[in-house]
Amino acid sequence: MQKILGIGSRIDHPAHGAGVVTNVTSDLYWVTFIKNGLETITIDDTFDVIEAVEDEVDTVSLYEVEKSLKSLLKRYSDISEIVPMADKWKGGTMTLSPKDTNLSSKDIPIDTFFHKIVMVRDRVRVMEQKINSSKTLEDQDKIDLQQYITRIYGSLTTFNVLFKNASQNFKGDSSKK
Repeated sequence: MQKILGIGSRIDHPAHGAGVVTNVTSDLYWVTFIKNGLETITIDDTFDVIEAVEDEVDTVSLYEVEKSLKSLLKRYSDISEIVPMADKWKGGTMTLSPKDTNLSSKDIPIDTFFHKIVMVRDRVRVMEQKINSSKTLEDQDKIDLQQYITRIYGSLTTFNVLFKNASQNFKGDSSKK
């Protein structure tokens, strides 16, 4: 494994020419090249080192630390993320009307319904993580259970219309294509 260069190191890249390392992450150098300006290259990219500066900075960015911490907290705790509902549904109601008009309808605040949907999603995620980390389940059992969970997510895609951020939507089998 090659030694990580520090900020201020000078390099000569076959495609970009001469440049100076201006930032370092765990897998990238941010290099300001004389000809091309700022470019990112992978740490294991091919280039000649003109002058190496000792790596005095932590090569893991704060963003990467936060991302890892959030992932661990979600995986191993009951903490759930704040999931915003699409603005157009806030304060609205959902009406359930029976076919028999002699029976009364039921109005449910959409905020309450949305909260329940998010709780179901979070609990299915926790179940999925526990299945995947189980030491007692056989691999084939994990695969079979994962397929059921994927189908659960697929069944819940109808409710994606309620989510403000598409990145938080339910995804089923069709999202893997």
